[in-house]
Amino acid sequence: MGVKNVGEKYRCNVCGNEVTVTKVGGGTLVCCGEEMELIQE
Repeated sequence: MGVKNVGEKYRCNVCGNEVTVTKVGGGTLVCCGEEMELIQE
């Protein structure tokens, strides 16, 4: 799943890192070798 909107929050289910999107550039967020999970739109 690619990033779609500013403000979306993603979490890594391996290490727990969380990120908030500040600029949409497309693509998919990856951490610890796995795609990050969208936790808030």
